[in-house]
Amino acid sequence: MDVTEKSIAVLGLGRSGASVARLLSSQGAHVSVFDSGESAGLQRHAAELRREGINVLIGANARCTQDYSLAVVSPGIDLASPFANQFSERQIPLSGELEVAWSYCEKPVIAITGTNGKTTTTELITAMLNHAGQRTVACGNIGLPFSEVVAGNQDVYDCFTLEVSSFQLETIETFRPRVALWLNLTPDHLDRYPSISEYRAAKLRIFENQTSADWAICNSADDLPDLHGKRITFNAYGGDADFQVQGQSITCAGRAIAKLESFRLQGLHNAENIMAALATGKALGLTFADALPPLQSYQPSPHRCELAATVDGVQYINDSKATNVDALAKALTLGHARVILIAGGKDKGFNFSEIRPLVGRKVSTAILIGEMAGRIRADWDGAVPCRMAATLQEAVELASELAHPGDTVLFSPGTSSFDMFRDYADRGEQFRLAAKNLSNTTAIPS
Repeated sequence: MDVTEKSIAVLGLGRSGASVARLLSSQGAHVSVFDSGESAGLQRHAAELRREGINVLIGANARCTQDYSLAVVSPGIDLASPFANQFSERQIPLSGELEVAWSYCEKPVIAITGTNGKTTTTELITAMLNHAGQRTVACGNIGLPFSEVVAGNQDVYDCFTLEVSSFQLETIETFRPRVALWLNLTPDHLDRYPSISEYRAAKLRIFENQTSADWAICNSADDLPDLHGKRITFNAYGGDADFQVQGQSITCAGRAIAKLESFRLQGLHNAENIMAALATGKALGLTFADALPPLQSYQPSPHRCELAATVDGVQYINDSKATNVDALAKALTLGHARVILIAGGKDKGFNFSEIRPLVGRKVSTAILIGEMAGRIRADWDGAVPCRMAATLQEAVELASELAHPGDTVLFSPGTSSFDMFRDYADRGEQFRLAAKNLSNTTAIPS
């Protein structure tokens, strides 16, 4: 992509927007960054970019008043929003940070998408490849922007391991991963997509530029169209696949390769993440002897069914990363005893009635927070007693009053955090702090 002396707009001043602005500026473009927000943090980021010679317009000034050769849209900005429309109405071509970074990428890419498990699988593959001597870095939707990585010294890596979201895939044109992974698909982001079919179509774009020289790692439970890449399949729930769970073992082509108990990650959904990583290793020529040790020693990242505190014999489990209904359902199947569930958050258009029977079996009381609280209570009415809380702190305190020794307080929101928190990590940290603070106010029996 030759952008020398071209005027380019970047929409969004988050980390990916700032990174792609810096990348384009380093390639000789005249970059202007637009963001409708004007928080103190945003103004600090704007000041940093301006010191680097990049034009930044925020708040009421973030209006398109001239033509640009290209507008690069950050993933969090809906292409149908009025903010993006002011550029498309001028017939300015729209692209995304993923596509722009790809145009400067000199190494093969492994790309992982799916509704759930993307971050865990990205981290598993990164650990596996680095252990085997194939130098890589986790980037993309996982936190480190792809454009930031390609702007650096690419020679220190043999490949890049990218977590990619449906939002990022909406704007690709030539993006072509050497290995593309499809983990699963369940309803999500229905506040952005009219239906699950549009959401599915966006995710399927991960395969569209692959050729017969590439690899497609797929969950056999999903009915995917014909793909150009060589396919390796996995399924932990009894379907026919190359990698399966049989008894208490992960198998490949019917041969047991590892016991489930040898991994720190538990649950069949995590077995699928592990199998997806093993399939990637197989595609790249790794032996199971090389691939398995880092997968077996991998510890899950924070906010994924982690033990936040034990107070008065009650376990407080932080699963703030559960940002959709399917992730909540998986958390409930992990074998907790009597569960007091704290759920709710931003209204993403989800229907929580689909897990009503599971909630009825597993949950003694549901404490609901956020925009979705009323809708969730209506969906679960009669299946489980529901209580409402105005804040997460209030929900944790109420849960502590209801819990008995041996119980589990599970914080698994089932939707995103943006109605009350910066992100799922902020939400998880606040739950962790609230749980730990209970030990300062609750008497522990001798």
